[in-house]
Amino acid sequence: MGITKLADLIRSDAPNAVSYKDIGDYTSPLTGLFFRTLTFLEHDIKPVFVFDGKPPVEKTPVSAQTKDSIELLKCMGVPVIQAPGDAEAQCARLVRDGVVDAVASEDMDTLPFGANVLIRQLNAKKDEVVEYSLPRLLEKLQITHEELVDLCILLGCDYCDKIPGLGPKRALTLIQKHRTIENVVLHINRQTHPVPLLWKYKEARKIFLDKTETPVTNLVWRELDEEAVVDFLCHTKHVEERIRHRMKTFHEHRENRREERKKEKAEGHMRQTRMDNFFRVTRKRG
Repeated sequence: MGITKLADLIRSDAPNAVSYKDIGDYTSPLTGLFFRTLTFLEHDIKPVFVFDGKPPVEKTPVSAQTKDSIELLKCMGVPVIQAPGDAEAQCARLVRDGVVDAVASEDMDTLPFGANVLIRQLNAKKDEVVEYSLPRLLEKLQITHEELVDLCILLGCDYCDKIPGLGPKRALTLIQKHRTIENVVLHINRQTHPVPLLWKYKEARKIFLDKTETPVTNLVWRELDEEAVVDFLCHTKHVEERIRHRMKTFHEHRENRREERKKEKAEGHMRQTRMDNFFRVTRKRG
C-alpha cells in the first residue's frame, strides 16, 4: 500500500519535488519486464532488482509471485537481491550507500525510508515516468526526514493504524507546527480524531528510521543468455520472433555504443552515461 495520499500531498504542496520524464512503452508481465530491462542495459543503465524478504510483523504479508521474474532476470544476467525484510527499505539503503542512483517503485514509503530519488510509473502505458526528489520535498515542506516519517505515519502506512479523519493537508500543517506525533496528539480533537488504541506509531517510526547496515554482496552483471531467455519466454513462434528480433537490435545497439566509447576514450573525453541521458525531463511542476 505504501503511504496514503502522500503522492497527492507532494503534488499539491511540493510540486517542484516532482518531474516527468520520457520512457519507452512496454506492456504485459514477463515480456514487459524483458523489454524494459533490455532497454536499460543497452543504454548503459544497470538495473538491480530487489524482492521482499520476511515482512515486519507490523506489516500485513502480501503474497507476490516473483519466481518467474527472478528466473528471467537471472537468464538476462541482471543481479537480484532478496531483502532481509521490506524491499523498499533495502532499496533506500542501496541509494543512501551510493550503490545505486535511484529506486523505481510504486510504493511511496520508499521516501520515508530515505531514498533520495524515487521513480514511479515505470510500467505506465504512457511516454513518461514520474521522479520524486526527497531533498527538494523536504526543502519545500520545510521539514526534516524524521518529521516526514511522522507525517507519513499520520497519513497512513503499512506498519500501524492511522488517526481517523486526519487528512493530508491537516496532517502536514500539524507536523510543520508541532514537529512530532507526540506533540500533534496534544493539539487535536480526540472526539473527531480518536487516537488508535495501543497505537504502534513508535514501532513504525523505528522501522522507517532503522539504519542497520545490511551487507550487499558485490553486484555482478553477466552476459545475457539468449537461448535461456528464449526457452523461458517463448511458447509460440510469434513470441519467439519478437524476442529474437529485439535481442538482435539490442546486440547491434550495444556494439555501436561500445565502439562509441572506444572512440571517446581514444580521443580523451570518455563520459559515463547518466540517468538524465535516458530519462529526459518533459515537464516539471512548480
